Amino acid sequence: MKVSRIVQENIAYMNELLPVQESYDIVERDIVIGGRESCFFFIDGFMKDEVMSKLMDTFFKITEDQMPDTATEFSRSFVSYVEIDTFSEYDKVIKNLLSGAACLFVEGYDACIIIDSRTYPARNVGEPEQDKSLRGSRDGFVETIVFNTALIRRRIRDPHLTMKMMEIGKSSRTDVVLCYMSDRVNTDLLALLTRKIEEMQDEDLKMNQQSLAELLFKRKWYNPFPKFKYTERPDTATACLLEGKIVLMVDTSPSAMILPTSIFDMIEEANDYYFPTLTGIYLKLSRSLITIMTIFLTPLFLLFMQNPKWIPDIFEFVLVRDTVNIPLYFQLLLLELAIDGLRLAALNTPSMLSTPLSVIAGIVMGEFSVKSGWFNSEVMLYMAFVAVANYTQPNFELGYALKFMRLLLLTLTALFDWVGFAAGCIITVCSICFNRTVSGESYLKISKN
Repeated sequence: MKVSRIVQENIAYMNELLPVQESYDIVERDIVIGGRESCFFFIDGFMKDEVMSKLMDTFFKITEDQMPDTATEFSRSFVSYVEIDTFSEYDKVIKNLLSGAACLFVEGYDACIIIDSRTYPARNVGEPEQDKSLRGSRDGFVETIVFNTALIRRRIRDPHLTMKMMEIGKSSRTDVVLCYMSDRVNTDLLALLTRKIEEMQDEDLKMNQQSLAELLFKRKWYNPFPKFKYTERPDTATACLLEGKIVLMVDTSPSAMILPTSIFDMIEEANDYYFPTLTGIYLKLSRSLITIMTIFLTPLFLLFMQNPKWIPDIFEFVLVRDTVNIPLYFQLLLLELAIDGLRLAALNTPSMLSTPLSVIAGIVMGEFSVKSGWFNSEVMLYMAFVAVANYTQPNFELGYALKFMRLLLLTLTALFDWVGFAAGCIITVCSICFNRTVSGESYLKISKN
């Protein structure tokens, strides 16, 4: 439907479409501009009061003989703000209003004047909690997409950097930005992502970025290795853009989605590049070795405990000497669940209590559980190493993928001894080797810097 020249008809239609009387935050403000009846519609909380005060002060000074013939001429002559536009269709007017812009209807104009003077509530661009760097920038993405794109634009002053805004969902109308370097990006992947996002118009991003990831790629449930890399660091996103990757950012999400992503991209972090080459290589190798140990340490321990004759004399000290009241497999399984329980409890624990409660949990889980006979000290040691080592790589999804592989290895080893361990190793390797990125490339492909 088109915007009418009669302002009362526009007001009536806007009140019919929107719950102006019921919703306190949708504000209707009737004013007179140049002797003509006019009306503002805006969302309380998104509006900058000082900007609107200056604009209205300008409007009240306009005389009847100064009023131009069209809304476009009016916006050019009297709206002293940078981001303005005019729309003659109500669909676009409603979209901009609900996004936070102010809508101005003036008697005699067949178009609505959109004044984008909105401001979103946002926190400071501080360093992310989960992806910290020993050296380098201390800023991070926030929930406001405009701030996030500005953090990237600040680092890449290249005309090839493109920020393509798209919208998903009939109800949520979530803003999504495709960020890429037009001279380096894989054009086939870009076309594929653009087509998939355009086909999502009926889908609402109920769970924000995770919903977008599920819609973009219907991954197989039995392969837990992640298809996307997430980061809250602008410098990491910038480095990936300069490598030819695509960065997807969703409004209200403080992280960026990077694709395509291989297993080697998953285990990288910013510290690898903020130190000299030798130090960076050492950090990568040590983290990779520790990551591999988190998968195989406890299954290997279980395998050798089931076959003590395989242990060389020099390593006989690793044998469990104490009485085993509960089978080792069930001890390891219980501790895997207990560690996840402590992690989930820490998320919901008030910050002032997290330290004392973690100390109490450590004492109870450590000393008392061994003395009570539930667990052996060797099992506690190896599981403690696995629990701490999981935090050497920042990717949360990869950490749980490795955990599932470890549980599979433990179960197969407990059931079928060395045959089960060998089968578990083959399944783990195949899960990585036969996995594919969103672009269809190998999961083992090394990025070219």
